[in-house]
Amino acid sequence: MSPLNNDKFLIIKNIKNFIIGIEKILITFPKKDILTRNLIYSDSLELLEIVYKANYENDASLKHSYQIAAIARINKIFFKLSTINLVLGISFISFSILL
Repeated sequence: MSPLNNDKFLIIKNIKNFIIGIEKILITFPKKDILTRNLIYSDSLELLEIVYKANYENDASLKHSYQIAAIARINKIFFKLSTINLVLGISFISFSILL
């Protein structure tokens, strides 16, 4: 498959905006939550990677497995954000709208 301009895909734009927004919030995390911060950021980048792979994949069954992996990663990120929301009072609903 020839390289595509992945910025045309709305979900990729939204994930990139999500990562930029999450970076701004993660900077304010206390040092005691550095592990959680790193896990959220790492999972966000892995989500972007999974979506890029799905966009390049031609095999429908493999593309479907990437989609399932992306949904699982989103749920994992939102779970981590929801636990932090309870502790720090951060609202992450606007991020869910992006995805």
